[in-house]
Amino acid sequence: MRDASIPANSPGRVLFASLIGTTIEFFDFYIYATAAVLVFPRLFFPAGDAASATLQSFATFALAFIARPIGSAVFGHFGDRIGRKATLVAALLTMGLSTVAIGLLPTYAHIGLIAPLLLALCRLGQGLGLGGEWGGAVLLATENAPAGKQAWYGMFPQLGAPIGFLLATGLFLWLTQAMGDTAFFAWGWRVPFLASSALVVIGLWMRLRLTETPAFARAMARHERVKLPMLSVFAQHPRALLSGTFAALATFVIFYLMTVFALSWATSRLAYPREEFLIVQMVGVLCFAAFIPVSAWLADRRGGRFTMMLATVLIFLFGIAYAPLFAHSGLLFMVIGMCVVGITYGPLGTVLAQMFPTAVRYTGASLAFNLAGIFGASLAPYLATWLAKTYGLAYVGYYLSAAALLTMLALLLKPRDAI
Repeated sequence: MRDASIPANSPGRVLFASLIGTTIEFFDFYIYATAAVLVFPRLFFPAGDAASATLQSFATFALAFIARPIGSAVFGHFGDRIGRKATLVAALLTMGLSTVAIGLLPTYAHIGLIAPLLLALCRLGQGLGLGGEWGGAVLLATENAPAGKQAWYGMFPQLGAPIGFLLATGLFLWLTQAMGDTAFFAWGWRVPFLASSALVVIGLWMRLRLTETPAFARAMARHERVKLPMLSVFAQHPRALLSGTFAALATFVIFYLMTVFALSWATSRLAYPREEFLIVQMVGVLCFAAFIPVSAWLADRRGGRFTMMLATVLIFLFGIAYAPLFAHSGLLFMVIGMCVVGITYGPLGTVLAQMFPTAVRYTGASLAFNLAGIFGASLAPYLATWLAKTYGLAYVGYYLSAAALLTMLALLLKPRDAI
């Protein structure tokens, strides 16, 4: 029950504030991912072998996933100690400023090796902010949710992923079509990074108008605050942390195989024009967005664990069919794969949040999500590229199916929810 003494946030304000933050998060992430394929190998690394430059660019892409658990620990500490609202504002600023800075960087042609070093530094800044953003946005939604609608509320931050992708990909697509390669590589690629500042301003304005979540306010009234949330998570909730990390593993692997790796492989090896495959991906992302509310609805009725297990079976089967589908039809491959991504993505935030008590929930859920990012996403484009070149595209699918098996095991061993 809601304590009448605790100021209530309106549902519309809560859901929009949680959605706008993750939309910015994923917009920032996708413009970097797209640029890591299309721009950075050419502008930020020494001229030479194109494949080597792409692999180096993917290495900077992976840096954010390494920084994200650090961001989880830092922002999670303050989110569990001083509150969700202030921490979400700080995370959004860290992420947004790092993204805008990328759009202002000089290239390798101007400052040599300092260019990729500065790019890597900004990528680390993105990762730190992102490490604190997702968990706070999910808690903002779920800790304000009425009984029986935690998954429905919790899917709004998840909707930020397809919306951010559509904005990022649509902007890159428009830029590549509106200008020639010379203008695009000279200055056009900077526009998405600089445009992120407008979204950040909207997000800050909305979040500064929020009050603290009722669940956190009640926990503070009961003096449940812990001194070091991260140590508490490792010492008192190791099973939840381990299960949560691997429960999210397959979600990360399939997501980045369908976005970053698929774009790179399709345009470099399957002779897809860049603009054509970006349109194919946008169609797939619409399917992704459509299935997030479907899976959230199912999770509120059958349980988040059941829904995640169903999604994991589908991921395993899709891994077996990954190579033949990709070779047969890029559009069919993208539609089926992104529908599966939507099914696994919808209930994920709520499942992770419910595994930890309120006093350490920001830290615990964020750490689990971002550790899964290290194991499941940071090296996924790099490893998939290596597997495809060395053993063939089918082994990329086997890699995905293996991740699904690990996720299924984690879901089977998942501890009882803390709430």
